[in-house]
Amino acid sequence: MKYLELVDLYERLEAESGKIKKMEMLADFFARTPKPLLPRVVLLCLGGVFVPYEGYELGIATKMAMRAIAKATGMPTTYIEDRFRELGDLGLVAERCLQERKQAPLAVRELTVEHVFEELHKLPFITGEGSQERKLNLVAELVSMAKPKEARYLVRTVLGQLRVGVAEGLVRDAIARVTGISPALIERAWNVYPHYGEIARIAFTEGENGLRALSVEPGRPMMVMLGEKAPSLEDALNAFNRCILEYKYDGARIAIHKKGDQMWLFTRRLEDVTKQFPDLVSYAKQGIKAKECIVEGEAIGIHPETRSPLPFQLLSQRIQRKYDIERMVHQIPVCMYLFDMLYLNGKSLLDLPLAKRRKLLERWITPIPGKFEFSHALITKDLKKAQAFFQQAIEAKQEGLFVKNLDASYMPGRRVGYMLKVKRIMEPLDLVIVGAEWGRGKRARWLSSFVLACRDPDTGKFLSCGMMGTGFTEEQFEEMTQKLKPLITEQRGRVVKLKPQIVVEVGYEEIQRSPHYESGYALRFPRLLRERTFEKPANQADTIERVRKLFESQKRKFIPTK
Repeated sequence: MKYLELVDLYERLEAESGKIKKMEMLADFFARTPKPLLPRVVLLCLGGVFVPYEGYELGIATKMAMRAIAKATGMPTTYIEDRFRELGDLGLVAERCLQERKQAPLAVRELTVEHVFEELHKLPFITGEGSQERKLNLVAELVSMAKPKEARYLVRTVLGQLRVGVAEGLVRDAIARVTGISPALIERAWNVYPHYGEIARIAFTEGENGLRALSVEPGRPMMVMLGEKAPSLEDALNAFNRCILEYKYDGARIAIHKKGDQMWLFTRRLEDVTKQFPDLVSYAKQGIKAKECIVEGEAIGIHPETRSPLPFQLLSQRIQRKYDIERMVHQIPVCMYLFDMLYLNGKSLLDLPLAKRRKLLERWITPIPGKFEFSHALITKDLKKAQAFFQQAIEAKQEGLFVKNLDASYMPGRRVGYMLKVKRIMEPLDLVIVGAEWGRGKRARWLSSFVLACRDPDTGKFLSCGMMGTGFTEEQFEEMTQKLKPLITEQRGRVVKLKPQIVVEVGYEEIQRSPHYESGYALRFPRLLRERTFEKPANQADTIERVRKLFESQKRKFIPTK
């Protein structure tokens, strides 16, 4: 398939604001795509060549992309920098440079979807001495072969900034439109096999039966079931006929997959962190008696001397660590608290009620005190006992409680009412930083006044909902600036736009309606609680629907019944 055909689709998607029209465009294109090529086309429409859980990044930053455009077009780098300041989009810069190129190369073959995908797929695996130059040459060669319009979207794809308004929801609905399969079934399949390229191929070639056959499988991550916020502890207890209360730990949710001698650890955001936690792998090998299984729990950092819980921010250092693993194991040891079993010896347990899954977990796990334990839990409907247990969790430096329905099945990827969170404060929001301003005076060297945005799940766009600039220490301003500078995509005066990547947990006093922000809402007095980038990616940040729901329900204070 000609890459230009896909680029024409990109151009039409970018120009269209209506979600239904976008979905129809995608559906028509998927229907015309050769089925063996469909997985690649779907990934490219979502803006990349890897699914998130594969953990690969193309590794091309703005400066390298500028050099590649210069090499491909013969334009001076200074000219490209000037055009970037003018246009704020390196894709448009590449397009203009090719339009202005005085002499095109001879005998250049036409770009195909297959060739573009395969070349971009090579980038993360180019390593060692001279790897940066080889990556640059690969991108430059693709740009030199491209037509001006192709270069626009090629460069955006390389930078992870496709920006045509396509997210998983539109892909799901496009597949449903062509195949006649219900969106609910397609999403259910994606939750246990989060690869929409393969989901599309299976839907088109095997139909409903193929999707229904997909199930959880050791070694392949799945979307976890999410909890909802309860207005109070009493409300949470009254929500279920039978319930179990568990500590809500201040840690990292991790699924442990075992298949024979093989072991994988996956985070909530589907990252493979097996190498980062050799100690946890060792505990799992000792404590898991099953030959094959998937168990889920929360890993928390432990002080190496006092054995008291550490804040998640310290544990996140281990999640992102690629080197000096053994040193981190000793500096920040972990304890894993298990609370669910999802797969056992060849069989999915997702349809079993939690009560049976918990019994199987306790049967097939041998606890290791202080290292590999069951979650702190209490089965009760008594409010006084529940309040005492809540206070016990708070005194243990944890966030609160989960109240879970013992009769409920496991629903991957869904925020369902089967597990309710009870915390001390109004529910914070996980938002993405999409813009900022350079400070003034003594803050002139730092980015500040961070623009916060929630997510539109249908289009993947981020909608501004407030600005956050107070409550930071100088060290936090410095740290945040260093993280955000490489993500700058456009700068006009002191104002910058940022690639949506950094996720932060934000507290606030209330949510107000506001015509000044794209979401239509504004957070009053937002404040940084913590960064969550290493727990969840930007495409799992809170949605506009969640902001709206909190706005409508905020008159009820989320404080446990005293």
